[in-house]
Amino acid sequence: VQLVESGGGLVQAGDSLRLSCAASGQTSNEIVMGWFRQATGKEREFVAVFIRRGGRTIYADSVKGRFTISGDRIKNTVSLEMNSLKPEDTAVYYCTARARPLAGSWYYSDSSMYPYWGQGTLVTVSS
Repeated sequence: VQLVESGGGLVQAGDSLRLSCAASGQTSNEIVMGWFRQATGKEREFVAVFIRRGGRTIYADSVKGRFTISGDRIKNTVSLEMNSLKPEDTAVYYCTARARPLAGSWYYSDSSMYPYWGQGTLVTVSS
């Protein structure tokens, strides 16, 4: 599975930005796609995930109410609409995927659960 992200850039605090990710290759009908981010000097952290089975979404507390993840079940794409951006949202955002849903919701924030990763797209939020 190959993942290609797009949509990063430089914005000001309070602005909005939309990231997109397209999956290609041997994708499954139950593919799970999501986003992690990594700021300079920090560990990679979970942002949000879209679970095709049931169309469920899960968010990190830090982005709830500001970010919205959505998926296209036919095109194998996922988007992340980011509103009210803050300087602390500055990071490289990585699209990620796995073939099947996990048994428990708490596992989705664990980066080791995802075998497929995009190359990342930089989001910079200036104050």
